[in-house]
Amino acid sequence: MTSSSSTDFPPPALRRIKQLPGPFSWPLAGNALQLNRRSVHQTVEQWARRYGPLFRICFGPQKVLVVADSALVAAILRDRPDGFRRPEVTARVSAEMGGVPGLFSVEGTQWRNQRKVVMAAFAPHAIKAYFPALVKVALRLRERWDKAALAGTPIALTDDLKRYTVDIIAGLAFGTEVDTIGSGEDVIQRHLDEIMPAVARRSVALIPYWRYFKLPADRRLDRSGAIVRTMVADLIAAARLRMQANPALHQRPGNLLEAFIAAADTAGSGVDDTAVAGNVITMLLAGEDTTANSLAWLLYLLRRHPQALRRAQEEVLRLAPDTAAFDIARMDSLDYLDACIHESMRLKPVAPFMPLEALRDTTVADIHVPAGSMVWCVLRHDGVDEQQVQGAGVFQPERWLAGGEAGAAIDKRASIPFGSGARTCPGRYLALLEIKVAMAMLLSTYDIDSVATPDGSEPVEEMNFVMAPGGLQMRLRKRVLVSAQQEA
Repeated sequence: MTSSSSTDFPPPALRRIKQLPGPFSWPLAGNALQLNRRSVHQTVEQWARRYGPLFRICFGPQKVLVVADSALVAAILRDRPDGFRRPEVTARVSAEMGGVPGLFSVEGTQWRNQRKVVMAAFAPHAIKAYFPALVKVALRLRERWDKAALAGTPIALTDDLKRYTVDIIAGLAFGTEVDTIGSGEDVIQRHLDEIMPAVARRSVALIPYWRYFKLPADRRLDRSGAIVRTMVADLIAAARLRMQANPALHQRPGNLLEAFIAAADTAGSGVDDTAVAGNVITMLLAGEDTTANSLAWLLYLLRRHPQALRRAQEEVLRLAPDTAAFDIARMDSLDYLDACIHESMRLKPVAPFMPLEALRDTTVADIHVPAGSMVWCVLRHDGVDEQQVQGAGVFQPERWLAGGEAGAAIDKRASIPFGSGARTCPGRYLALLEIKVAMAMLLSTYDIDSVATPDGSEPVEEMNFVMAPGGLQMRLRKRVLVSAQQEA
């Protein structure tokens, strides 16, 4: 990937985006009429299989370069934040909704200033210090699921997993216990669920109608945004009072919120209270949906593959049988469960694509990409392509183990669920740990009777802010505790 200097007249050896193959597009609307927002990822993936790893689509009059080659996608992702950014329209839509900029949406110097603080908060040693609180949340989830197992009632899987992730993220970010699991109160979750899907929906809308009139859903969105902003402002004010009373917290902050405030109070940091609020909200929004839906997909795939489920459960019962005694070392020892997580993310990544905008004239392969062009990165294509991955359509965790059992080793570059380069997901370590703790708690405590939709049909890959499994319910049965001798 190289820079170029002329938007209108690229070197003759380079192709232009408009010269690429692609689906028929209508005047004015482009391909918008062929794209359903909830299944847009599947349509673009189908076109990639038809037109190849480089083709063009049109959003209205705008020509978009689609890249479905994992090596080229990785190169594009590594060229952030200088060469590419998230589309400007997304930042504009967020600002219209009253959003405050966080690491997810800021660019350039702002991003560099904020990333240092966020990365420190998400560093493994910081997460390890928080680990006992994470286990405490998992035990609360176990209490909730004990009741469902005893009553034989189905669990609304994604809803309960969102409670789990919200409680963890809120504790890490605020240093304040938020118990949406035990209380059943989902006020925070309900408002968060209004915001991010709306950003995704409005970012691809051809007509920004909300600027001229508001539907009931738009008014609900306004209320949810205001409530979340007020909640975060109150938390910041309370944290400032704590830090005034205990100045040592500026040197040794106890949570992300205090770390951001300490950074904002440092001369020349480039971090202010707006950035503090923006990153707390970003943690809540991004950390809730992504991890919860990754867990839901994993449970669905394991239940469909009893041999893998049995092996994962045997590993947990051998190495981490008691949730109350969980520690980092036990979680790190669960190699097969870790392989299951990565295999699930290969088949069902919650972020199957990423739209970006070129900040300067550049080239992708032999294609001239002018500054301001949209580039649609397909993140799942190579990971499920038979030419790239042997038995690509099969759930086979063994391929992720050392040496690739059964000769099914995978080139890990074909699957990039957390992105790549400097802007790779800073919460990767926490997300994987959350998933391991929840799964180890479940597998050590219950047998899974079913993970299915109410009518038994395949769960729909439903694209909102992330790719979620539509309508999954889970039924659990409490395991009968037996001795190791009896198990043998």
